[in-house]
Amino acid sequence: MTTLWSGDDIHFMRLALQEAEQADRLDEVPVGAVLVAEGALLGRGHNHPIRQNDPTAHAEVMALRDAGAWTRNYRFAGATLYVTLEPCLMCFGALLHARVDRVVFGASDPKVGVSRWLDTLQGAKLNHSFVFEGGLLAAECRDLLQGFFKRRRQA
Repeated sequence: MTTLWSGDDIHFMRLALQEAEQADRLDEVPVGAVLVAEGALLGRGHNHPIRQNDPTAHAEVMALRDAGAWTRNYRFAGATLYVTLEPCLMCFGALLHARVDRVVFGASDPKVGVSRWLDTLQGAKLNHSFVFEGGLLAAECRDLLQGFFKRRRQA
């Protein structure tokens, strides 16, 4: 990816990595996300599907829920979501409904990441679109995930 990352981009992805580390400590797949608008942190979240018995409790959705509770709104025009792993199709849909303007992710997810669907989705007449950029601190994000799954296989 040829994107030039700003200092703010790096700062907020590091906050997303802190969220991912919290998920790791809870024995959840270590994915973290933060939602930001105009330099202000609106919401944060990390994976909780196992602990909450909720397949929708992905980091992105948790960050949107947190931001919604704080702002008392469900729309986030002008906001950027930073997430350590490429969003899945479900999270992509939630981000569309929330009207997020930009999504920045760390590690790619070739199995369930939404990139494999982007050509189809971009050809559809959706009521919203956003900038979708990946690769920010990808190695750190990937290392955290790989370490988690390596420990799981050894257990």
